[in-house]
Amino acid sequence: MAVLDIVLHPAPVLRAEAKPVTLFDATLSRLAADMIETMYDAPGRGLAAPQVGLPLRVFVTDVDWREGDPAPKIFVNPEITDASDETVLREEGCLSIPDTPCRVRRPARIGLKWQDLTGLGHEAAFDGVEATCIQHELDHLNGILCIDRHEEETE
Repeated sequence: MAVLDIVLHPAPVLRAEAKPVTLFDATLSRLAADMIETMYDAPGRGLAAPQVGLPLRVFVTDVDWREGDPAPKIFVNPEITDASDETVLREEGCLSIPDTPCRVRRPARIGLKWQDLTGLGHEAAFDGVEATCIQHELDHLNGILCIDRHEEETE
């Protein structure tokens, strides 16, 4: 495994729509392992392939590793299948836009379908910080950054 260089805003790859993964092989597995190592090294809770310069529909997450044991998740070709009407406003950070926290409103719960490293399909529901992290990383695959969704504080 290797720690990859994280691409910084305004690199064009961060604004491009990522391409679906069609080849489920050792190269994809190595990429995912390197992305996980890079995420932990950064340290972050999620990392999308465009953030390491590859316009592919892959991201990794691990929202609890700082508080417990590492339990990384790999999402290939993810799609949101359902989103709650209830929303939550959270502060988000982005490894590609260091030191620039954003307040972003997102659905509190989502349904997601994705493939694993073998191409096998999965579906699950996510809520809390994990739902926020998944939506943030999925935005990266669509060329959207948290600064695009930032909400100013209003009193």
